[in-house]
Amino acid sequence: SGERKILYWVDPMHPAYKSDKPGIAPDCGMQLVPVYADEVEAMKDMPPGSVMITPAKQQLIGVRTAPVERQQLRRTIRAVGRVSFDETKVAQIHTKVTGYVEDVFVDFVGKSVRKGDPLFTVYSPDLVSTQQEYLIALRGKKYLSDAPFPEISNSADALLRAARERLLLWDVSSDQIQALEQEGKVQRTLTMYSPATGIVTERAVFQKGRYITPEISLYTIVDLSTAWVLAEIYEYEVPDVQVGQTATMRLSYSLGKIFTGKITYIYPTLDPKTRTVKVRLEFPNPDFELKPEMFTEVELMIDYGSQIVVPQEAVLDAGTEQVVFVARGGGYFEPRKIQIGTKVDDRIIVLGGLRPGEIIVTSGNFLIDSESRLKTAMGGMKH
Repeated sequence: SGERKILYWVDPMHPAYKSDKPGIAPDCGMQLVPVYADEVEAMKDMPPGSVMITPAKQQLIGVRTAPVERQQLRRTIRAVGRVSFDETKVAQIHTKVTGYVEDVFVDFVGKSVRKGDPLFTVYSPDLVSTQQEYLIALRGKKYLSDAPFPEISNSADALLRAARERLLLWDVSSDQIQALEQEGKVQRTLTMYSPATGIVTERAVFQKGRYITPEISLYTIVDLSTAWVLAEIYEYEVPDVQVGQTATMRLSYSLGKIFTGKITYIYPTLDPKTRTVKVRLEFPNPDFELKPEMFTEVELMIDYGSQIVVPQEAVLDAGTEQVVFVARGGGYFEPRKIQIGTKVDDRIIVLGGLRPGEIIVTSGNFLIDSESRLKTAMGGMKH
């Protein structure tokens, strides 16, 4: 009386073996363990695979538990970046006529120029002859505007328009054409002006008298007011990165300064050697602190919002399914299949199968899983 009722004894290594009395297991030589009636009765309402472990045994195998929590989850992705110039703000300077360089105003690489600044002057026989044609057409229009036949005045207008259009197509500005009209004489050389604001990074105009043609790139001007930073992130981080996300950046030798920019492009290819994907970020650079080819430290803050999370060590991952053990009280533990999401540091987002506040096993769950598999094998069930 008052003692727990024993139904039978089983081999701890082979639960299918049962005996109606204690003794030694014939296969492994271990002591048979009793199966109590109250445990069997209590397990009727438990899900398959549930096990009962006494407090003493829990302490022996190091069982620890923790509550399931809902947390505001954030994660920081860190990567090394390399500064590059904005490829959409690169201007290549060519002339549309052949000629000879006279005066050079922008005479070294690295010089800052603004849109409309003079670059050099050029003597071009084609430009000179076209100016002469324009002045002749201008005088012809003046003399023939009162002609009695409209065909004559219309022809003079057409010739003037054609000469003017040719000058404009050769990048002669309207102001230069107006000066030509006012002075009434051909200018031997014409000044070429910068079409963009930026820094000169390449230069092919070095000396007076150089013969130039349209296919020669005379200057490369890059606008460095914004800078691109190319960073590489690992392939498992790509799903968390989107165009438009805000990023922060530091220079390794200027830790106090933080730059803020955005992701503008995610490249569509993966580097097979490093298993990384290149991401392009854009940062304002008004003081030109960011110089091409600098290395930087980039941080991307990923905000997952409010999520149900569990410690990583609490999840038993079998590949096709993920299981945690839920403490049901009284020493009973239930195996529970869950659906998991992203792993964030040492935590895993749970998409389904658990509720906040439930108690789960965080340590010793491998041994509990062994007990569970033995129980289900003994009952002819699998979880």
